[in-house]
Amino acid sequence: MATGPLRLIDRPVPEPGAGELLIRVLCCGVCRTDLHLAEGDLPPRRPDVTPGHEVVGEVVAAGQGTSRFSVGDRVGVAWLAGTDGSCRFCRRGNENLCPRSVYTGWDRDGGYADYLVAADAYVHPLPRGFSDAELAPLLCAGIIGYRALLRAELPPGGRLGIYGFGGSAHLAAQVAMASGAAVHVFTRAPASRELALKLGAVSAQDSFDPAPEPLDSAIIFAPVGDVVPPALRNLDRGGTLAIAGIHLSDIPALNYTRELFQERTLRSVTANTRGDAEEFLRLAERLRLRVTVTPYPLDAADQALSDLAADRITGAGVLMAS
Repeated sequence: MATGPLRLIDRPVPEPGAGELLIRVLCCGVCRTDLHLAEGDLPPRRPDVTPGHEVVGEVVAAGQGTSRFSVGDRVGVAWLAGTDGSCRFCRRGNENLCPRSVYTGWDRDGGYADYLVAADAYVHPLPRGFSDAELAPLLCAGIIGYRALLRAELPPGGRLGIYGFGGSAHLAAQVAMASGAAVHVFTRAPASRELALKLGAVSAQDSFDPAPEPLDSAIIFAPVGDVVPPALRNLDRGGTLAIAGIHLSDIPALNYTRELFQERTLRSVTANTRGDAEEFLRLAERLRLRVTVTPYPLDAADQALSDLAADRITGAGVLMAS
């Protein structure tokens, strides 16, 4: 791992404090946010923080005051790790906008490890019917894709464009199709276009191609600002474009008449609430989402990040415990 952005460090097993769980990591998804952290696009909030926030694990110890889970339970740890619970955003149900929110793998050590500690109140019960590897991408890719879908305001039976087709997009697409939407995928990766069509997309083309029909809504999962203008141009009147990533390269100048007029809307997506997570995980179990994963051993985390950067991962990468 010396040639990549990560360093392998031996640390003692952490101890859970009050309201916390000690969790043995079974597997951890490889998210593009981890890549942004490793490459410096997203500055770490704590030196030498351990990345990883799509964690499937087993509770091995519980601190004082925990009540939701027991030792031996299989649980999920996601991106949102804590909020203050008292600010105006938390009080109105927008805890994802809490200015004192903290995040797994950014503020707190995450799941590229054998063990991690997480706040009991922010740990998730897991849906049934999925393997550990299939569960991991649901915990961020799936949840944030679901929030992006909500932000895109897709009308019933609408036409949805999806830009980029990795871990998050291939799950959001299935949720949209289950509601009767026609999904059009835009991605530079041939294997991802093939997966999109296999999952039921109406069309799959290059990132900068015109849409086969006007779109009611679109979501950008690729961290590429250059696709924002063509995505806006592909929207029908009154359409909404949601940008799902925490990082995006610079957006070129927009032409108001061609890209924003006729009440087109451009929105960002900022993390998710625990309510979003609960809704999506129930939906994933009910819809029996097909989760496509590419497994890696934990000590190949650098290779997984390199493959993610080069679009060599089909679906979602997952680090598996030895």
